[in-house]
Parts: sequence; C-alpha cells; structure tokens
Amino acid sequence: MIGQALTYLTATLVIYYAAKWVYRKYPRVYLSPLLVTPLLLVLLLLVTHSSYTSYNAGGVWLSKLLQPATVAFAVPLYKNLQTLKKHAGEIIASVLFGSLMAMSSSALLARMMHLDGELAHSLVPRSVTTPIAMNVSQMIGGVPTITAVFVIMTGLLGAMMGPSVVKLLRIEGDIARGVLFGTSAHGTGTSKAFELNALTGTISSISMILAALFTLAVAPILLGFLG
Repeated sequence: MIGQALTYLTATLVIYYAAKWVYRKYPRVYLSPLLVTPLLLVLLLLVTHSSYTSYNAGGVWLSKLLQPATVAFAVPLYKNLQTLKKHAGEIIASVLFGSLMAMSSSALLARMMHLDGELAHSLVPRSVTTPIAMNVSQMIGGVPTITAVFVIMTGLLGAMMGPSVVKLLRIEGDIARGVLFGTSAHGTGTSKAFELNALTGTISSISMILAALFTLAVAPILLGFLG
C-alpha cells in the first residue's frame, strides 16, 4: 500500500514538473500544467485500470499541503504593502464587487440549471485560489474535490479570455488589469498578469488574496441570503 502511494505521488510530481518545463519553453494556455497534469493523470489511471481511491492514497498528501500553503499568501501582501496602501480604496472596492459578482452569478447559474445542493455549493467559490475555495466549499456544504475542478476551469478560462477582454475594453491601467486577473482567475490569472509586467502581477497577487478572504467571509452569508 505504501509502495503504491509513493508511486502515484511520484508520478504526479514528475508529470507536473515535466508539464511545467514544457510550458516554460512553449507558453501556451493549452499547455498549462494545470490542464495537462490532470489529463495525463486521468489517462494514466485509465491505462493502468487504477481507481481514484488507489491514486489518492498518495495524492492526498499533496492535497494536505494546500492548507499550510495558504500561509504563504502573506508574503506578497507584506512585500507590496506600500502599493496596497497607495491604491487601497480602489483595489478593495473593485475586488469586493468582483467577488460578490462571482459568487452571486455562480449561485444564480446553479439555480437556473437546477443543480442539486452539493453541486451548487461546490460551484460558488470557483473564482478564488484552490486551498481557500476547497475550505469554503466544505464550510457551505459543497464537495471540495469538485470545487477544485471548477477552480481550475475558471483559472484557465480567465487566463485565455483575460487578454482579449483587456484589449477589447482598452484597459490600460496596471491596477485595473491586475484586479481583473487576480479577482476573476486567481493563481492562473496572476501568472498571466506577470507576463504583462511586474506591477500588474503584483496587483493581481494582492487581489487574489483579498478575493479569497472576502469569499471566505461572505460566501456563507450570501448563500443564506440567496436561499
């Protein structure tokens, strides 16, 4: 059992770092490690006729690391404290509004599609980074693993569509672009924001952190209000 767990854990790490190496050489959204790694792991399980339970014996350790990893979010917040202070009002107001829109639209979309309670609640925190989203999902009665899938899909779509939205709406300010990517597409969007320039990436990092905190605090209240 231990040998099997180590095998799947090693396979996950090898596939991820290989995908990351390829993405650095060929930075295309469809080559993102967040997309390639799950697809290759699913293919591996299908080819070896292995169950998710067998895989998760090793993969669960990576999931457990997500929670302490949230502490690291304090680092960019501390390093960019002066930038946050200078533009605090516009950043906080924009992120709060964006977070409320993301959660509200997700809840209303789930209602329109007549999704069951667990699936609907799993969809609500899709716009924040995975560790926080999974915790929020568990708090409000969702399924954290399903939430993680929605988070990945949201991040990839945000990274793909974000540059087009920026160009279409002629968003030229680094603050505005950073808030857009960080609030709507969390970590994946932040990676794309850093490709634009350092300031946009910095603001995106701060926005991602604030969006996660807002969602953590507001999601249970908002769901109660929406019924």
